[in-house]
Amino acid sequence: MSKIKSAFENKKAFIPFITCGDPSLDMTKKLVKAMAENGADLIELGIPFSDPTAEGPVIQTASLRALTAGTTTDKIFDMVREIRKEVSVPMVFMTYANVVYSYGIEKFVKTAAEIGMDGLILPDVPFEEKEEFAPTCRQYGLDFISLIAPTSNDRIAMIAKKAEGFVYCVSSLGVTGVRTNITTDVGAMVEQVKKVNPTIPCAIGFGISTPEQAGNMAKYADGVIVGSAIVRRIGEFGDKAEIPVAQYVSEMKNALK
Repeated sequence: MSKIKSAFENKKAFIPFITCGDPSLDMTKKLVKAMAENGADLIELGIPFSDPTAEGPVIQTASLRALTAGTTTDKIFDMVREIRKEVSVPMVFMTYANVVYSYGIEKFVKTAAEIGMDGLILPDVPFEEKEEFAPTCRQYGLDFISLIAPTSNDRIAMIAKKAEGFVYCVSSLGVTGVRTNITTDVGAMVEQVKKVNPTIPCAIGFGISTPEQAGNMAKYADGVIVGSAIVRRIGEFGDKAEIPVAQYVSEMKNALK
């Protein structure tokens, strides 16, 4: 079983996202440890990019803060090496195709696998173009995570059939960010996935921010992904974000039990 799939075993997984290097890489290290200790089952580490097209203003601003602070892919790799001495929960990188391209696809994937990462999410790579990355990921034992959106409709079965690790179900159209209401029929999306690939976990992301929303979404899916609500707290508390983020993760995880 892939390490990512094991994060969903016998429980609903809570999956937080943070932007590496916001406000500093030292702080990222502390936050990852705090989240792992407070119930995170799998952690998404965002590698900042200058033009993050899938992100709303909260994560865009975090990317900018991280890049301004001098965060680079190599420095993030070094940070993960440090984290892996203390944190064993599965971790995946979330970034953009350009970041991987400019680093070199094979060099990026090989290094990510060597330092103990478990998967890769590239939200700007459509399913039809995943073969540019997926075989290299398979070669080095990294799960290449697929996303499905409310508009995927007839493509859902096709995407689900080849999915690895877990399927990232995008609950809302548009960019990431906190939503008051999530109106997508998430249950139907998950059902379509499970019809063709019964064993693949489905996690829902985009727009979830309250324990109540998380609890509701967990009725339909195997896990819940939260980014903007955490990144906003980091933006607000900066170097003092450790305790507020740990408390928030703990509340969200409890809502899934």
